[in-house]
Amino acid sequence: MFAPSPAQYTKEQAGESVKVAIEVGYRHIDCAVMYGNEVQVGEAIRSKIKDGTVTREDIFYTGKLWSNNQAPERVRLALEKSLADLQLDYLDLFLIHTPVEFQPGDNPFPTDENGKLIFHNTDIRETWKALEACKDAGLVRSIGVSNFNHKQLELILNIPGLKYKPVCNQVECHIFLNQGKLLEFCKSQDIVLVGYSVLGSSRVEGW
Repeated sequence: MFAPSPAQYTKEQAGESVKVAIEVGYRHIDCAVMYGNEVQVGEAIRSKIKDGTVTREDIFYTGKLWSNNQAPERVRLALEKSLADLQLDYLDLFLIHTPVEFQPGDNPFPTDENGKLIFHNTDIRETWKALEACKDAGLVRSIGVSNFNHKQLELILNIPGLKYKPVCNQVECHIFLNQGKLLEFCKSQDIVLVGYSVLGSSRVEGW
C-alpha cells in the first residue's frame, strides 16, 4: 500500500511519487480528500494507465469521507467530488475517515467565534446507510471505516437490516500500539484490520 501523505510532499511531489510507486510495483493507493492531492494522484494513476504500465483493474484505490461530510445527504456528493477530482469512474474502497463528526458544510474544520471546533451529532449509522447506497449505485466497490473502536463498530454491525458490514477498519497499529483486542474483535466479525504507521509515526515530533 502506498499513501501519499501531504505532510511529507507537495501536491506535485505526491503525484510524482505515485507514478514511481506504480512503476516499482505498488498497486494499492491509499488517499483521502483531507490529503489535498487527489487531483495530482488521479493524474498520476491515469498517466500510468495511459502508458500501459497498468490497467484500471490493476489499481486498488482507497478514498475516505471526512468529518464535515458525514451527514447522510452529503455523503454521495463528497464521493462524487473525489471521483471528479481523480477522474475515476469508481473507488475500490471508501472509508469513513474517523468516527468524529463535524458541523456539515464545506469547511473541513468548522470553528466558532472562539476558534473551537464545531462538532455535530450526526448518527454514524445513517452515514453508513448512505455509504451502502453509494455501493449499490456502483460508485464504490467496497465500504469500510477508519479509526473506529469496537463499540463504534458495533453501532454499525447492529443496524437493523444492515446490507453491508465494513470490510475493514484502518487504524494506527505498530509495536507500541498493537491493537490486539481490536484485532480479535475484528477477526470475530470477519472485518480486516488494516494498519497504518506500522513502523511507528514521525508525523508529530516526539512520536
